[in-house]
Amino acid sequence: MKPAILSRVVAAIVVVGLVAAAFVWWPRADKLTVSGDFSRAVGLFPGSDVRVLGVRVGQVETVEPHGETVHVTFRVDADVKVPAQAKAAIVAPSLVSDRYVQLLPAYTTGPVMKDGASIPRERTAVPVELDRVSQALDDLMVALGPDGANKEGALNRVLDTGARNLKGNGQNLHDMNRGLSQAVQTFAEGRGDLFATVKNLETFTGMLATNDEQVRRLNTDLSKVSDQLDGERDDLSAALKNLAVALSEISSFVKDNRAVLTKDVHQLTDLTSAVAAKRDALAEALDNAPVALSNLQLAYNPASGTLDTRSNIQGLDDPALILCSLLTGATGTGNANPNLCALLQTIIPKSGLFPGLLNLPGLSAIPAAFTVPQVAAAIAPQAAAAPTQSETEAVDVTIRGADPTLGGLLAKEKP
Repeated sequence: MKPAILSRVVAAIVVVGLVAAAFVWWPRADKLTVSGDFSRAVGLFPGSDVRVLGVRVGQVETVEPHGETVHVTFRVDADVKVPAQAKAAIVAPSLVSDRYVQLLPAYTTGPVMKDGASIPRERTAVPVELDRVSQALDDLMVALGPDGANKEGALNRVLDTGARNLKGNGQNLHDMNRGLSQAVQTFAEGRGDLFATVKNLETFTGMLATNDEQVRRLNTDLSKVSDQLDGERDDLSAALKNLAVALSEISSFVKDNRAVLTKDVHQLTDLTSAVAAKRDALAEALDNAPVALSNLQLAYNPASGTLDTRSNIQGLDDPALILCSLLTGATGTGNANPNLCALLQTIIPKSGLFPGLLNLPGLSAIPAAFTVPQVAAAIAPQAAAAPTQSETEAVDVTIRGADPTLGGLLAKEKP
């Protein structure tokens, strides 16, 4: 191989090696760098875990004090998604173990936290330290001690009085706590109904506020009614006493006449059932009764004390038509059998069954609106010209107004 070619090959190998080394050692974006500000960072060091739901997803890089806060920088695996508004809390598994940073809540949906993001102090939390708990207890004891609240023996008196009051009430306290627990459990189970009740009360009070004027008027009216009842107190008391006596008598009456009342109730049931069964006819009668009474009032003649009526008898000149209407309940033009009416109109004139009716003088010339005397004159004109006593009586019987009392419905006038 020529030296020139050999040098080129060596140079190419060196370049490839350098590229491979750069790829291996060049920092890759496989970590998400996040920082947070905490009020304290006791027990937190570089290398401490960063967890999500208790699972390690990264580690703390730096812990630096910045004035009244501690600035903590930590890295999270790039394949772990953290919510953009996530919170950070320092968690102490026990009193002596190292602490770790917990990111919460776990990611579900929405935007994710970007590289270089910072979590402000408002979204961070730290555990209460044991020395702070001890200090708080010490401060309490000092406040309650001889240099504090118990300087004049007030605490001793409170404790002594409480002991005397609670002496022998252990079971009562137990029952009270148990009842309170059950009440709280009931409220918890019925919180839906409780909230609905509160909501309805809010709606009700809002309605009262909206109708404040009407509510005030109602209260005023109730006050007036109360004053009136107070003024009638004696009468009301007497009425209640009489009502008590009446109810007692009614009770005795019902007790003594139970069988009769039972029978009456059964009969009343039968009566109401019959009326209910005929309610259509009763309704029709009630609809027609006013018209009938109005017609009766219009037909009554107060001058003569009679009912002025007119008989419009049609078809007297056609016996077959009369017989057809009697047999069929119609005039031959409605629901009647036309064949039957035609047959009767053919047979009757030929049979001579009604010669007297057909041969009555002037029968066919009687108008429908003629009165009874005019009908009598048309039937027997010579009798109308010189009527005999018996004929006059016969005619007078048929004249309107023969019974001024309307069949006894009206009182007979005194002479």
